[in-house]
Amino acid sequence: MDTITTEKINSALKNSADQIIKNLSVFTDKFPKAYSIGNFYPSTDNVDWTTGFWTGQIWLAYEYVSEHEDEFEHGTAEKLKNAGLIQVRSFLDRINNKIEVDHHDMGFLYSPSCVAAYKLTGSEEAKEAAVKAADQLISRYQPVGKFLQAWGGMNEPENYRLIIDCLNNLPLLYWAADETGCDKYRKIADDHITTAVSNVIREDNSTWHTFYFDPETGAPDHGATCQGYRDGSAWARGQAWGVYGLATAYRYTKRSEYIPLFKNVTEYFLTHLPKDLIPYWDLEFTDGDDQPRDSSSASIAACGMLEMSRFLDENDAKYYIDTAKRIIDSIYKSYAVTDFESSNGLVLHSTYSNRSPYNTCNHYGVDECNIWGDYFYMEALTRLSKDWKQYW
Repeated sequence: MDTITTEKINSALKNSADQIIKNLSVFTDKFPKAYSIGNFYPSTDNVDWTTGFWTGQIWLAYEYVSEHEDEFEHGTAEKLKNAGLIQVRSFLDRINNKIEVDHHDMGFLYSPSCVAAYKLTGSEEAKEAAVKAADQLISRYQPVGKFLQAWGGMNEPENYRLIIDCLNNLPLLYWAADETGCDKYRKIADDHITTAVSNVIREDNSTWHTFYFDPETGAPDHGATCQGYRDGSAWARGQAWGVYGLATAYRYTKRSEYIPLFKNVTEYFLTHLPKDLIPYWDLEFTDGDDQPRDSSSASIAACGMLEMSRFLDENDAKYYIDTAKRIIDSIYKSYAVTDFESSNGLVLHSTYSNRSPYNTCNHYGVDECNIWGDYFYMEALTRLSKDWKQYW
């Protein structure tokens, strides 16, 4: 497989920034839907768990344009900054009025939008919104079991569970601990990681999407899937969340036992990829299977490998960087949007939620763009282009 070159990285970032700038006319006061329909995102209010990924793209484009001003019309960086801050006010309003925030995805919402805005611009509105989002997230902590409950009413036994995605919501809590000096955020994040990695990683290093606990004792009960093909298979995006989540877990805790866990979960992901390195929606499937891809999982995993490479010895770091480059090169060549008349997204062939005979999930966003896939593709490119001050 080829590897992405510096020239290709810059070309991909320029193309991504151009598309984002073009979309500001629609998506400044509104947000893209979580997934495209016919490869075009409709607009929506700030109500879904995914809207932060669009604002994150605005901030990534702002960074790129600020560093390459001669390639863009004068004032473009300021235009992006202003759009991002307009969206920050929307996120502050959302958390103040508790609009669709009764779930664990506060990190996905507020890290790439408001934490990013605070780091890049010093916006006090962004800081206020992000700290309030961290408070909302820890309200879902279950001390019996020591985890953050994913969804549903806090007193509902059928919802007494975590899901693997939440590992990537936890950087919001570590940021809040540093900003406020209050250790409660860090303690809850540490607890959740310990509980999650002790239960979601199976013996073969594949991962459960979701894991249930006994609400009376907190004891582990059973793993299951909502979005994977079946309970015993490895949902591709879940495995990718495991790759990135373990990298961030190590970054914030420096617990040495997370390094082999990262390597094992990542190797399972890599050894179950088809020839072009872009997974099908579940790792049960590979070349020759008549199933949709999930390009977003490839970008998420690539970001996780690039993050973890910062903490490994030279040989291991090179392996993961080279692997991430080959994955992103495949997306660049065969999955990235190059014709803005054919899509208003960045990356094609993602899968949000695919129903199977063995799962209960909704069926939508199959073989479409999705907004986090676009974001993590651009994050991976940004990581490859410079020493990035990450939003997570």
